[in-house]
Amino acid sequence: MKRTKQTLLEQMKISDVEISHRMQLLTLNKDELDLLYSHKKIIEDNIDIIVDEFYEKQTEIDEISLLIGDADTLIRLRTAQRKYVMDLFSGNYDSEYVNNRLRIGMVHKRIGVEPKLYLSAVRTLKHIVTKSLKRIITKREILEETLDALDKLLYFDTTLVFDTYIDSLVGEIENAKSKTEVYAKSLEEKVAERTKQLEEQAQKDPLTNLYNQRAMQESLRRDLSSSKRRQVKLSFVYFDIDKFKDINDKFGHIKGDKVLKNIGQAMLNNVRDTDTPCRYGGDEFCIIMPECNSEDAKSICERIIKEFRDKYPEISLSIGIAETGLDEYIDGDTLIKKADKNMYLAKEENGFQIRV
Repeated sequence: MKRTKQTLLEQMKISDVEISHRMQLLTLNKDELDLLYSHKKIIEDNIDIIVDEFYEKQTEIDEISLLIGDADTLIRLRTAQRKYVMDLFSGNYDSEYVNNRLRIGMVHKRIGVEPKLYLSAVRTLKHIVTKSLKRIITKREILEETLDALDKLLYFDTTLVFDTYIDSLVGEIENAKSKTEVYAKSLEEKVAERTKQLEEQAQKDPLTNLYNQRAMQESLRRDLSSSKRRQVKLSFVYFDIDKFKDINDKFGHIKGDKVLKNIGQAMLNNVRDTDTPCRYGGDEFCIIMPECNSEDAKSICERIIKEFRDKYPEISLSIGIAETGLDEYIDGDTLIKKADKNMYLAKEENGFQIRV
């Protein structure tokens, strides 16, 4: 439940039983509370004197004067102080009384009144009220009992005020902790995301967004091992652009880079999810195709050629395909060399050729 939907009593879990228990701890009994109530008229007659003297002394303290700040605030505080003093002698010390004391602690914490300033103010108020009682109460025994009861009630009030001080501090700590945890989690997610991006960048060719040669070597080693273990075929495709140097020399490197990008896109558009399309270097490309025989690999290459030729009919590709498994599994370097050899055989046949 939101704190704004609970009273301070509910937030602090202070019941009537708890109130009674606190009074018992201070040996504050009903007779003493009734004794305070019997002097209500004395306090009421002297309330202006008490409040005037209290704030005269309080505003002499620079820290408190700065907290009060202005004349309008002082007027409001004087009104609140009158009520506070009269409540000490009201005869009603129930849950409403306790809730009001808790609120005093909450307000003092919010406006920045430190505990030392609050305790100083309580001591000053006690001294002033005591003087007023001593002037009126002539019987020594009654005076001593009244002052003792007042002392206990002020202690009772102070425990309530400090409870809200502590609860407010704990709330601030928990809120700060919660924010820190959220920030830490967010930071952790950002670091993980950034780490993943960096890992991908380390594996990807920035121009074509294909895997680079290093990532290709790792993937080929892993896929060959998996294919051998599972007893399935694997095909390796190796190709380059025919006369790519002439394109750069005639049209410039910007045109050459655009051609490379389009080849990369054609590869990404046509390979399977299980395939690994790579830029081997320069204008050389390769594709690792697990669970794929050479004929299926050739079909995929024909789709790549078609998409690329639609954009660049004047530029041709030469493609070589090598297959390994089931009878024999050759190592990665040998597989690459076989595909490379087939590519050169295709190149001898001039333009958009595939050799298996």
